[in-house]
Amino acid sequence: MAANRIVAIVDDDDAVRVATASLVRSLGHEARGFASAEDFLRPGGDEGVDCLVSDVHMPGMDGTDLQRRLLARGRTYPMVFVSGYPDDAIRQTVMAAGAFCYLGKPFAGSALATCLEKALAAR
Repeated sequence: MAANRIVAIVDDDDAVRVATASLVRSLGHEARGFASAEDFLRPGGDEGVDCLVSDVHMPGMDGTDLQRRLLARGRTYPMVFVSGYPDDAIRQTVMAAGAFCYLGKPFAGSALATCLEKALAAR
């Protein structure tokens, strides 16, 4: 996996966001954390992003809405979804729209690392 990539993490759970960012940095990448999809969509939020890791269920705009908005804007960087409430219908929807992985929380760090490797290799 190429080093020095930018991975954005959108998750309303501070502990998950911080732990995920720590894992991303341990893999040699820059991590940018956002507490909501709305924060990520603010001007400059996705500037330079190589991959997005997003929670599915969040207050306000959820991860599936975020994916739709990004695709509508022509943002086609790889996306990895995580969810504390795994749902096969949502998994199928995000994967059909181009997501690389859909992981249930709690997820193993090695599982996320594998997903990131696949996603960033496609970039």
